[in-house]
Amino acid sequence: MTKLFLPAAALAVAATVSLETSAQAPAGAPVDPTTFIDQFEQTFGKYEGYRRSGAKGICATGEFVGSADARALSTSSAFSGRPVPVVLRFSVGGANPKAPDNARSQRNMALQFNLPDGESWQMGNISAPVFGASSPQQFLGRVASLQPDPATRMPDAAKVKAFADANPEVLLQGKYLASQPVPASFGSVNYWGVHAFGFVASSGARQYGKWVFEPVGGLQGLSDDEAKAKGPSFLFDDLRQRVRDGKVAFNFNLELAQAGERIDSATVPLPAGRTKVNLGLLKVTSVADDGGGACLTITYNPMVLPKGVEPSADPMIAARAAPYAVGLGRRLTEGPKQQ
Repeated sequence: MTKLFLPAAALAVAATVSLETSAQAPAGAPVDPTTFIDQFEQTFGKYEGYRRSGAKGICATGEFVGSADARALSTSSAFSGRPVPVVLRFSVGGANPKAPDNARSQRNMALQFNLPDGESWQMGNISAPVFGASSPQQFLGRVASLQPDPATRMPDAAKVKAFADANPEVLLQGKYLASQPVPASFGSVNYWGVHAFGFVASSGARQYGKWVFEPVGGLQGLSDDEAKAKGPSFLFDDLRQRVRDGKVAFNFNLELAQAGERIDSATVPLPAGRTKVNLGLLKVTSVADDGGGACLTITYNPMVLPKGVEPSADPMIAARAAPYAVGLGRRLTEGPKQQ
């Protein structure tokens, strides 16, 4: 799966997948992926050609070199120790392609590792240790509760409060982002995978954990005055300059789950102090000059996994596949745009 377009076979599979929970996940009625994308557009607006989430983004390329510790945990070819080409997409959270860069909002780093023999590994990582919902049903409910009233063009505060009171975990991500400074760069913030995955060793042993990409140069945030002075559109040029200077690299670290810990929810991080294993180093080597680039039509579906890495029972992992396919189909019809 090294093509820039999601292969037709994968699209066909994804299109048949409903947002159902697994047997180990919270019960709930399936969510139709078209209904979900329709609701996303009704709540956050429709911007033709753009991704329905993380619309303001830019493509980049890089390479990843796995560590010996990673090879002990997983048989994946991503950890061979040889350089693996990576197609990245950095973006600002939300559906608006003109979202401001100087707000305390989510940043995203999506990756596709192009592995030997046509194998791929895709993932989406965000600048918060938790996601905004624990199940597809809860996610749809949260998005629906935020839909603006046609008369006021604002969400109904009573509906928003009622849903949040019944589902307090949907507020955790927003509270975290509000507590952090505006990131100074795409290259100076942590990116969490939020979901748990299993790493399978040659012995067959499985180690579950949640990963985080941590900038080699350390975290860097802006004061309120600095963020205001930067203006609403500085991240792309900043990234290009930092990459030219060879200053954008991330340690791919895995926090190891212990027996009995909950790993089926993206709203529940692992307890602090868990053992952290470095899986390797990701370096960003180039950034697209414009709104094109190799990532333009990659969906970054977290179910596209290499041998040696398996999904946990977290229902949000599989739940992404079908909506991503629906969204891609719409973007291809509209003419895909990047920024």
